Amino acid sequence: MAPGAAKKSILERLDAGEVVLGDGGYVFELEKRGYVKAGPYTPEAASEYPEAVRQLHREFLRAGANVIQTFTFYASDDKLENRGNEQSFTGKQINEAACDLAREVADEGDALVAGGVSQTPSYLSCKSEAEVKAIFMKQIEVFVQKNYFEHVEEAEWAVQVLKTTGKPVAATLCIGPEGDLNGVSPGDCALRLVKAGADIVGVNCHFDPVTAVKTVKLMKEGVEKAGEKTHFMVQPLGYATPDCNRQGFIDLPEFPFALEPRVLTRWDMQKYAREAYDAGIHYIGGCCGFQPYHTRALAEELAKERGFLPAASEKHGSWGSGLEMHTKPWVRARARREYWEKLQPASGRPFCPSMSVPDGWGVTKGDAELMQQKESTTQDELKVLFDKSATNQ
Repeated sequence: MAPGAAKKSILERLDAGEVVLGDGGYVFELEKRGYVKAGPYTPEAASEYPEAVRQLHREFLRAGANVIQTFTFYASDDKLENRGNEQSFTGKQINEAACDLAREVADEGDALVAGGVSQTPSYLSCKSEAEVKAIFMKQIEVFVQKNYFEHVEEAEWAVQVLKTTGKPVAATLCIGPEGDLNGVSPGDCALRLVKAGADIVGVNCHFDPVTAVKTVKLMKEGVEKAGEKTHFMVQPLGYATPDCNRQGFIDLPEFPFALEPRVLTRWDMQKYAREAYDAGIHYIGGCCGFQPYHTRALAEELAKERGFLPAASEKHGSWGSGLEMHTKPWVRARARREYWEKLQPASGRPFCPSMSVPDGWGVTKGDAELMQQKESTTQDELKVLFDKSATNQ
């Protein structure tokens, strides 16, 4: 892209039938690198450790991402104050820093910036529509573009606020084929978001690529059946989660510190990219557990459709062609697509089950256990949770 040349907008790209690749997961990856505290999962690292966030942005850009998301998940004031998570920075400072970092890196290539607005503790605590919308408005004073939620009602409110800016709005839900946590089907969820004004709808996080693509197909069917039109996007986990229930990987006993055995291979990602594209989904990315090499796999699978390979493929070679130069002949024999497509990777864990039983306590918005508080959970309160967890196992 020539210096100073105007970039095509997200809708111009999608309207033209182009493939748009999103980036991957920031919260989990930065937690692994020691910059985010598991539990609150708030993004003060954008202000505290900007170089760490900048570097991860660059890795996703080099891997082929067309969209760089601001590291602003849970950057609303109510979440930043929630659960005793003491902050040295305001929500505005974090959002501004995150936007500056994403813009800086996106401008190093032909990439766009997506400002992320996420679900709020206020909604779970049954605050009013006006109060929840006020939380969203604080964030969109800094940026707008993309958001994701577990309840379609909260997502509708966010879309309505975001549309007041006149910017493109992409709304994604953390749902599977069963629909949102109140039982609204994927098709109806998508239709409600389209009618609220979303330009792009889809799913984000909580489920693996197989489940996510299946869910977006249901969304697409619902929208088309109603005679409406929109663009579709999908950003699944980088983990295999066939055993998830309605709420997704949060209910898995491995969440969040023992998910590594579920990490998908780059070959799983190439299959995902092809299935999503063939389903008519042209905005394809990832979320938690989705690393830069996963994004590179998407770019390599769809290189023909995009017309180029990313910079990160220069020393890689599609389908392991670099293995042709390996010293061992049996490894050289693996330098072909057929080998990797048919491989069933071993876990190396003799006593590890193939799947888990989700906790699934069956609580959602309105339940007393989900009422949010600023104070840290006390030991007595934790004991109640420990006892309940033991009973449910």
